[in-house]
Amino acid sequence: MTTGIALNAADAGNQVDACVQLGHEAAAAGLRSAWFGQTFGADSPLLAAVVGREVPGLQVGTSAIPVFGRHPLLVSSQAQTAQAATHGRYHLGLALGTKFLTETGFGIPHERPVARLREFLTALRQLTETGTADFHGELITATTPIPARVPGAEGGVPLLVAAMGPQALRASGELADGILPFLAGPRALSEHIVPAVTAAAEAAGRPAPRIVALVYGVVTDDVDSVREKAAEQLAFYEQFPSYARAIGLSGGRRGVDVAVVGDERTVAAEVRRYRDAGATEVVFSGTDIAGESDRRRTWALLGELAG
Repeated sequence: MTTGIALNAADAGNQVDACVQLGHEAAAAGLRSAWFGQTFGADSPLLAAVVGREVPGLQVGTSAIPVFGRHPLLVSSQAQTAQAATHGRYHLGLALGTKFLTETGFGIPHERPVARLREFLTALRQLTETGTADFHGELITATTPIPARVPGAEGGVPLLVAAMGPQALRASGELADGILPFLAGPRALSEHIVPAVTAAAEAAGRPAPRIVALVYGVVTDDVDSVREKAAEQLAFYEQFPSYARAIGLSGGRRGVDVAVVGDERTVAAEVRRYRDAGATEVVFSGTDIAGESDRRRTWALLGELAG
């Protein structure tokens, strides 16, 4: 069982410098991985490459790049470069994205997301494994009139998907190496998500998928106050059907209902529940919500649970 954390540091004076420092702290605490989100700010594969190169031994990943507004050729270049920079410790996460951010930010329609995901994964797998592609899909074309290989990344790049819905889980099981569910509690994982993606992988003749569960949580004694803050931060996700469905399948109504907030004993028990539900890795986000002292407490516990 491995544990990791999601790093942000978007409010720091220099986000890259801050993430490198936090990466060193994470490794010193015994954490195995650090993950970086992708919105309209920092380039997450580049940020992961810098941190991974500066912090030897720490696994780094992107969670996750939306497939809208990107092309497999460009994402492959980013991912292979990050993989070469970290000598094989980079993990690429992809996402379907949301209608609001896609159409508002890029000005393009958020249509047929699962079909686009399938084509994106198919082309990207060719590129990251062989450095070439000759893919002509209904939505995406990716060919390589010149080589797209990055020396140092010959081992390929693990491909993960922030999938939770039935169609996305099926596509991920068939075409990816694992999934990155967020706000999906142990019940949703064990009863719905893990069985669906595992069955799809088995039917496609692929290995058992990785289940990298992203959990919003922190170790703290100020439980009520922190839960109030968490409720405010997680409310954003409640408007999106995929997250709302995962929360409901977990037995909750709001995002905060699947947040893990409490003392060391409480949080450790919840991490074990995720493991028992099928998570191969548990990655905590939001660990800075209660301040530096509780962030360090959280990282220390997760380091002890890394296994």
